[in-house]
Amino acid sequence: MALVNVNRKNMDQFYRYKMPKLLAKVEGKGNGIKTVIVNMVEIAKALQRPPAYPTKYFGCELGAQTQIDLKNERYIVNGSHDADKLQEILDGFIEKFVLCPDCENPETVLNVEPRKERIGQSCKACGYSGVLHMQHRLITFICKNPPNEAAGTPSKKDKKERRREKQKGQQNGETSPTHNPMQPGENGIENPDFNKEPVAAADDDWSVDTSEEAVQKRMGNLSSGVKGIALTDDTEKTQEERFHLFYSFVKAKKETSSVEKRAKEIVAEAERLDIKDKAVLALSEVLFDSNMLSQIPKFRNLFLRFVNGNHKAQKYLLGAFELLIGQSFPDELMPKAALILKAFYDSDLVEEEVILQWSEKVSKKYVSKEVCSQIHTKVAPFIKWLKEAEEEESSEEEEEEEVEVVYDTKAQQLKAQVDNTAPAEDDDDLDIDAI
Repeated sequence: MALVNVNRKNMDQFYRYKMPKLLAKVEGKGNGIKTVIVNMVEIAKALQRPPAYPTKYFGCELGAQTQIDLKNERYIVNGSHDADKLQEILDGFIEKFVLCPDCENPETVLNVEPRKERIGQSCKACGYSGVLHMQHRLITFICKNPPNEAAGTPSKKDKKERRREKQKGQQNGETSPTHNPMQPGENGIENPDFNKEPVAAADDDWSVDTSEEAVQKRMGNLSSGVKGIALTDDTEKTQEERFHLFYSFVKAKKETSSVEKRAKEIVAEAERLDIKDKAVLALSEVLFDSNMLSQIPKFRNLFLRFVNGNHKAQKYLLGAFELLIGQSFPDELMPKAALILKAFYDSDLVEEEVILQWSEKVSKKYVSKEVCSQIHTKVAPFIKWLKEAEEEESSEEEEEEEVEVVYDTKAQQLKAQVDNTAPAEDDDDLDIDAI
């Protein structure tokens, strides 16, 4: 069977990630014509995705109905479709749902959260952890059919049911593997003290030490990438706890490396913890100090990933602005408040509309009303400049319109004067001729 690169944009013939070339077979005639993906199971195995996912993706892209027969391993797309065309569509599926956005390796795992209708993606190769944000119809299908259920493997719910049935069977008198009917006991009931030591000995063979010390030791042996996958329970914590986790994450990145080079990781962590809007509060506290005015251009690109087109995040950034000026470094930054706010505006980190809306109300959300009022007083010249600039622009537009009207009037007057003088000249000519 011919093999092709999983990422077909990579032309290296020694590329380690291979998959079978897609084979399609057209069956039926007329309205009943359909295309069977002959080797869909093998392709899905190479991609480490349930075969139902790419099949459903074909249906979404082609606008065709699909048939998925897990028992007989038949994956069908209605209509007649060429294998090469399907292979190109499969490339789109691989790019969106298989390849890692950072390292472009196909060693990714989908973490489905049906309740939140969110699909996380973690990479075993580079440690990337993020969330799929695409508005594709397949997202809904994946949320309704998580990987285990879509692949036909028993889900956690099924396993729990089996355990319950097994437990019921043992309670009803079925012999368990460790049960010895010859053990003494009154009325045929086992004496707990009699087999206490053997059970403890058996437990030592398979049980896992769940103490906090043992867990921390095991976590220390994990690679950074696997740790990101293992700590998925962070999303179940409160927003405040998640915020503190993100704060610690950014602080650690700043201490160990250049934050600007870790922008993708920082954004991914904020998305994983579902605090992307509020993340600018933590970023500001970690990255800015008394030299804030000179640091804004340095970290501009990182902040833009959070605030670009996001008014909510911009409002949080203004909250961080109040905290830094009013609490953290009041002596150094309060005199520069207007310059700092202008730097935010010039760097496109906060839009004019958000600034003007913020200036209309003195709030005690981040600092006391007295301090907030003081900040508003300091930035008043800049706010005034913003408003005047807006008024000047609107007045200039009106003046341009007026100039055009005046120009038209003068042109009409000039034309009228020419028209009035023209007949007189003609009359003079006529008089001359008469003479």
